[in-house]
Amino acid sequence: MTSPTTASTSTTKKSSDTAEATSTGAIVESALVTSRGKTSIADSVVEKIAGLAAREINGVHKLGGGAARAFGAIREKIPGQSESLAQGVSVEVGERQAAVDLDITVEYGAEIGELSKAIRRNVISAIERMTTLEVTEVNIVVHDVYVPSDDDDDDHQDARVA
Repeated sequence: MTSPTTASTSTTKKSSDTAEATSTGAIVESALVTSRGKTSIADSVVEKIAGLAAREINGVHKLGGGAARAFGAIREKIPGQSESLAQGVSVEVGERQAAVDLDITVEYGAEIGELSKAIRRNVISAIERMTTLEVTEVNIVVHDVYVPSDDDDDDHQDARVA
């Protein structure tokens, strides 16, 4: 057990933009925490960034699990409404870090392992570039595989009765 008087008080900074609390409680400035104020980023902002970044990857058909997609399909039918950019995305945002959970439907033929790597890379890059938050993890759950024939409408078939 280390006593408080013998504990090391030195901190190692990753870069000049990283905020660190010292043993005296003073905060070293970062892009979001400065001597002139603090910038907080809402969870919904990070959710939208992650959702857009995930959708940019070829092989991602839609975001969201079964219930979220069903609700989203109903919402899209309302005039003036569109697909929620944060559908299928949940995040935890702290002062300097964020964690992301994605629920996706992949297109048939996409290699899920490589697709997951590409999604993680793009989501992490977008969030860290736009918010300066460190992304600690991106968890992905594949709920379904999209097959183009799944969305074929039966309306195009000849009616059985006239």
